[in-house]
Amino acid sequence: MRRLLAPLRIVLLIALVLSGIAIAAAVFPVLGQAKRDRIIRAWSRGLLLVCGVQLRLAGLPLSSALTQTGVEPGRRGRLLLANHVSWLDVFAVLAAAPCRFVAKSEIRDWPLLGMLVTLVGTLYIERGRRHAVASMNHRVLERLRRGDTVAVFPEGTTTDGRSLLPFHSNLLAPALEAGAECWPVALRYAEEGVPSTAAAFVGEMSLVASLWNILGARRLQVEVAFLEPVSAGGERNRHHVAEMAAERIAAWLDVPPPRGRRFNGSAGPAGDRAGSAPDAAGATARRVP
Repeated sequence: MRRLLAPLRIVLLIALVLSGIAIAAAVFPVLGQAKRDRIIRAWSRGLLLVCGVQLRLAGLPLSSALTQTGVEPGRRGRLLLANHVSWLDVFAVLAAAPCRFVAKSEIRDWPLLGMLVTLVGTLYIERGRRHAVASMNHRVLERLRRGDTVAVFPEGTTTDGRSLLPFHSNLLAPALEAGAECWPVALRYAEEGVPSTAAAFVGEMSLVASLWNILGARRLQVEVAFLEPVSAGGERNRHHVAEMAAERIAAWLDVPPPRGRRFNGSAGPAGDRAGSAPDAAGATARRVP
C-alpha cells in the first residue's frame, strides 16, 4: 500500500517544497529571525509527515525557547555534532530545534531542495579552497556569539547508521573560542521499532532512489537524541571534545566507538556521504505528534 501511495506523496512533497521556497523568498525578508525559525521548524515537521516519518525526541529535554527558535536569550549559542545517515537528517534536526547547518556547497545545486536550504540560511563551505575552513569558522563564530545554534556532521560522510566514523574537529574551533557548548546529537532510524537502513543515503545512491526507499518504509521513525553537552576546559582541546562527543553518540546508539583518530581533518558539512560515555542525566523519550 505504501508503494501505491508513494506517487501521491511525491506530488505532495514537491508542492510542500515549492510552497517553502515561495514563503522563504517572499516572506522571510520582512520577518525577524525568531518568526523565520518557527516557520522552518513547522515546515520541517510537515516534510517528515509527508514522507511518512515519525519524529521521536529523546535524551535531554530542551527549553521551549530552543525548540521554537534555536536561541536562548542571554546565553551563548551551541554547536550540534550529529552522526550522519541521510539527507533527511537535516530536516529531522530542524524539526526538533531550529539551527544553521554547515553544508557542502554542492547542495545548492540539488533540485528544489537546494534552493530551499539556501533561503533558510544554510552556511555553505567551498571544499577544496585553501582558506575555506578558516572562513567558515569565522562565520560560525559570529553565529555562536549571537546565540544561534549551529549544526555540523563531524563524520564527514554518511553511514548506514550501524556504525560511527571518527569525528573531524576543525569546525569545533569556533565553539571553543566562543565558549559555547558542543552538544552530541544521536540520529537513529527504525521501522516498526526495529533499527532500519531505509533512510540511509550512501555510496552512489541518487536522491530519487533514497526518497523511494523512505516512502516505501513501514512506520519509519527518526529518533533525535540530544545528549549531555561537552564543554572545553582544562586540558581539553577540540580534538578531545570531538572524541568525547563521538563516544557519547556511540554509547547512545549502542555501536562501537570510532576506531582511530583523524581529528586533523574538517568537520563534515551536511550532505556528504560516503570506552563508554556517561548517560545523559534526566534522559527522556518523547514522540512528536
